Amino acid sequence: MHFVVCLKQVPDSSEVRIDPKTNTLMREGVPSIINPYDAHALEEAIRLKEKVGGKVTIVTMGPPQAKEALRKAMSFGADRAILLTDRAFGGSDSLATAYIITQAILKIHETDPVDLVLAGKEAIDGDTAQTGPGIATRLGFPQLTYVIKVTDITNDTITVHRKLETGREVVQAKLPALLTVEKELNELRYASLPNMMNAAAYEPEIITANSFEFDVTQMGLKGSPTSVNKIFAPPARSGGEKLDGTKDPKGVAAQLVEKVFQENIIMVSPDGKGGKR
Repeated sequence: MHFVVCLKQVPDSSEVRIDPKTNTLMREGVPSIINPYDAHALEEAIRLKEKVGGKVTIVTMGPPQAKEALRKAMSFGADRAILLTDRAFGGSDSLATAYIITQAILKIHETDPVDLVLAGKEAIDGDTAQTGPGIATRLGFPQLTYVIKVTDITNDTITVHRKLETGREVVQAKLPALLTVEKELNELRYASLPNMMNAAAYEPEIITANSFEFDVTQMGLKGSPTSVNKIFAPPARSGGEKLDGTKDPKGVAAQLVEKVFQENIIMVSPDGKGGKR
């Protein structure tokens, strides 16, 4: 079977800073990582390959430095990596990104039919959760979102558990299909030393806007109906009031209770029964 994983390189969320003058993300000097949800999609693809046989192809769109994310992904056991990189792709929103990645998958599918596409439920730098479903819609594949368990896969069908607000849903779909996955799906593996050595020298395949026919009206800024007008940092939180109860615990406890009622954190019963609650 042929598994295709859509992967994104994102800024490490713990290191992201915002320029207070321009209100834009400060990417210089900020380390990049594989989007955590996509890492679990890759892990599941490799597990499925080990279970039923086949190969794993990784597709990502980004600047040339995204090669590092692809090499890291290859070290976990993928077989092929493709980088979509071109200035013409720059500024693409989730709709345009879905179009570009879909065109690449369709090109792959022509010579190497795709059975299952996997992606993280969302990217941590955008949180839209739109790209995966957008790709599925353009491909005409059934889409199974928020997947937390793959229970069975055959040549024709896949059965999964989906995470819902009210519980779980067990769904079966015909292949080819697309999954977007949660982190609960699996535990990430460590890369083996031989795979790390091979990945270090691996050169991903490059696809540009001139590699085959793209519709320029559906990509980049022209193909992006949404735009970000402003990014701003939330106001810093104050430290809050501290009460020291080391010398007079009972007195401070009484003071705390009084403040709790003053702030209406605990309210007085409207019928007067039972006192304060």
